[in-house]
Amino acid sequence: MTPRPPSDDDIMNKNGDGPKKTGVKKATAAKKTATAAEKSTAGKKKAVAKKAAAVTPRATAGLKKAAAGKAAAEAEELTAGTTAAKRAPAKKSAAKKTTAKKTAAKKTAAKKVPAKNIAAQKTAAEPVSRKAAAKKVAVRGTVPEQIAAEAAEVAAEGAEVAAQAAATGTVAEPLAAETVEVAVSPAVDAGDRERLLGGMHHDPHSVLGAHRVPGGVAVRAFRPYALSVTVVAGPLRAELHDDGDGFFSGLLPLSDVPAYRLVVAYEGAVQDTEDAYGFLPTLGEFDLHLIGEGRHEELWTALGAHPMTHEGVTGTRFSVWAPNARGVRVAGSFNFWDGSGHPMRSLGSSGVWELFVPGIGEGELYKFEITRPDGSRTLRADPLARRTEAPPNTSSIVTASHYVWGDEEWLAQRADTPVHEAPFSVYEMHLGSWRPGLTYRQLAEQLPGYVKDLGFTHVELMPIAEHPFGGSWGYQVTGFYAPTARLGSPDDFKYLVDALHRAGIGVLMDWVPAHFPRDDWALAEFDGRPLYEHEDPLRAAHPDWGTLEFDYGRREVRNFLVANAVYWCEEFHIDGLRVDAVASMLYLDYSREPGQWRPNEHGGRENLDAVAFLQEMNATVYRRCPGAVTIAEESTAWDGVTRATDHRGPSGFGGLGFGLKWNMGWMHDSLQYMSHEPIHRKYHHHEMTFSMVYAYSENYVLPISHDEVVHGKRSLVSKMPGDWWQQRANHRAYLGFMWAHPGKQLLFMGQEFAQGAEWSEAHGPDWWLLDPAYGAEADHRGVRDLVRDLNSGYRHTPALWQRDTEPSGFQWVVGDAADDNVFAFLRYDAEGTPLLAVSHFSPVVRHEYRLGVPDDVPAWYEVLNTDLVRYGGSDVHNPDPLKPEPTPWHSRAASIRLTLPPLSTVWLRPA
Repeated sequence: MTPRPPSDDDIMNKNGDGPKKTGVKKATAAKKTATAAEKSTAGKKKAVAKKAAAVTPRATAGLKKAAAGKAAAEAEELTAGTTAAKRAPAKKSAAKKTTAKKTAAKKTAAKKVPAKNIAAQKTAAEPVSRKAAAKKVAVRGTVPEQIAAEAAEVAAEGAEVAAQAAATGTVAEPLAAETVEVAVSPAVDAGDRERLLGGMHHDPHSVLGAHRVPGGVAVRAFRPYALSVTVVAGPLRAELHDDGDGFFSGLLPLSDVPAYRLVVAYEGAVQDTEDAYGFLPTLGEFDLHLIGEGRHEELWTALGAHPMTHEGVTGTRFSVWAPNARGVRVAGSFNFWDGSGHPMRSLGSSGVWELFVPGIGEGELYKFEITRPDGSRTLRADPLARRTEAPPNTSSIVTASHYVWGDEEWLAQRADTPVHEAPFSVYEMHLGSWRPGLTYRQLAEQLPGYVKDLGFTHVELMPIAEHPFGGSWGYQVTGFYAPTARLGSPDDFKYLVDALHRAGIGVLMDWVPAHFPRDDWALAEFDGRPLYEHEDPLRAAHPDWGTLEFDYGRREVRNFLVANAVYWCEEFHIDGLRVDAVASMLYLDYSREPGQWRPNEHGGRENLDAVAFLQEMNATVYRRCPGAVTIAEESTAWDGVTRATDHRGPSGFGGLGFGLKWNMGWMHDSLQYMSHEPIHRKYHHHEMTFSMVYAYSENYVLPISHDEVVHGKRSLVSKMPGDWWQQRANHRAYLGFMWAHPGKQLLFMGQEFAQGAEWSEAHGPDWWLLDPAYGAEADHRGVRDLVRDLNSGYRHTPALWQRDTEPSGFQWVVGDAADDNVFAFLRYDAEGTPLLAVSHFSPVVRHEYRLGVPDDVPAWYEVLNTDLVRYGGSDVHNPDPLKPEPTPWHSRAASIRLTLPPLSTVWLRPA
């Protein structure tokens, strides 16, 4: 199926060197000088016989012997019929004898062309059009018929020349030896053969496949373990010569490259296929330019494995970036994991290798066999594989999506309200252990209903990109473009996302661009040298996790990650990315001692490459994916994490461009406060109030995440002091305080029902605590009921989310009541409507507790109380509206008196 290259006569016509003709051409010089004597019967028979003999110089197996004999007989008959009618006059007999001797010495098996066209003939081998080739082969007929036709043409032209010679009395001059085109051997030469066998050939398509050469069309195939290879082009069947080591070749007596197939015989099997080396590249110059510039925002459409139809043939395109490789081959289930017969071609300076393999479709396993600069080989999973085997297997899988989305309404309204001005409460979860054993599709039947019932606006999935070690929880990624196969296919994951969207729940996912593991089948020294990791060992190795850090200064690596962020948002409709370990990316000295890091070009410790990468990633996601949000897990005081990238701050850096940032300081301080016995909390009062000093420096999320309930840190309820009742009361009061505090909320699974044990990815939440047969089930159900009511009240109270990032949306009522362990503050919505939140972290009841309030509110009523009996509390509450009194308090003109339940949070709204 190789497209037809331009013929020699096309080239001659273009250059003005000769007429445009088809079939077997006679050189112009021969036409002008040949005499009737040169075209004697004996000479014609000899020329036709040599043409027939030259059909398959490699072997008679290329053409049937019977066909060759028939052609010779037909040629003899044709020449005999024309000899008698075209004899030269007797007076020319002397000249005839002299010319006949010279003619007998000439080679007549090959075409005669002007010497200056021989070079052009050798270079006219590049493909042009597969359709053109197909059209030509349709009218070509069988090889014996071609020979007969060509013999007739020889006879006719000879008669014409003889007649001209008789009329003018001219004597033919002998042709110069350099005008004769000599057929070449079609076999692969020694150098190419060695490189192909060694997996080090940069351009196998220039050697293998079908190519025009002097004498016809050479067909070469490299099929290790094959018994025979036969070329089939229309009615032509030519068995190629076995050159050894899996190489086969033959010379077809054709003027153009035809549309053809290969019939490959193995022991016990026969394969009928298109030739992979008969196709033009599947990647265009624009793709390669964007890859080279590091600006291909849809990189996953260019690299990786893609089932497709190319030049009318179905198959799979394989492409991979490996600029340091000496050679790359595709190995997989379709070639018994021997990549010898599928070498890829290098597409110039881009570093990209490509091969279209016909007949290969979805479900095939594959890897890339890379020959390193030192000549050794390594078998690597595809960095852009969109599907993988389930661990511990590591192969990539050819895949294509067939999923039809049903979340158009969700996507259409997603960008209506900026996320920092909208309700945003997140249920963080580990998909694999939430309900152990469930697939993506089974989770889709249970998870949306559960999360919707609890009132969360979003779920956040711990990393779902493929990772080999389950104990990493997904934070050591090897398949950045593939959802983990542990739970199903990529389309199955899309089904889950779609189900959540149709239930009105947004989907966030943890994204890990900070580092990757050292597995020798993945990204580490991918093509034999540092590629995705930094070449400087001090910047490549992550000191804490035993992993490698990305080289953010290399544009192709930066492109790999930026496109990956876009990929999840566009292909899987992800609504937001929580970017893991941002601090480790921003600082060159992160977890490193003096001497273990090098300053940047300005002498500072900031990783300028990582800053540029994060800015580009955020800008690209927000431009391409309206309504999506990026969230930074950043634990330092870096200035401008959620500031726009084009706005410079006091540090001189532009903002990083995130939408939200995890408030790690609030999390650490508040949990520290809650872990103290109530009698000691007055000495740590500032740990609960300090967060308001910087609350508006960024757009914050308040996270009680998985990191806080593992590795000996205990679950949230177990962090609390006191007996079981006090622990649950503290737990509930803390959640009430958290939902009222400026910022968005995030709670890890299991904490919504006060699970007592730490989370483990091996077994997930202790759902049995909610079994009615369990004696303490009511205690856990009560906490879950509170979380449901917190989310419901939060959604319906704009004061708690509408002005999260505006200082005017918050006012302290009392922030220094350390002896009482009381915190009271007001939240305001855009119209100025307030909500009063009061948290009391002492295990006593405080009656008639006075608080200053705005004097323009006629009465307040209790809308939430974490001490209610249905939550498992003591049911101390304020059943009646509380009317302000004209008694100044807390610097306000009016005040109210209320009862503060023990270890509780109370919300009050204007009546």
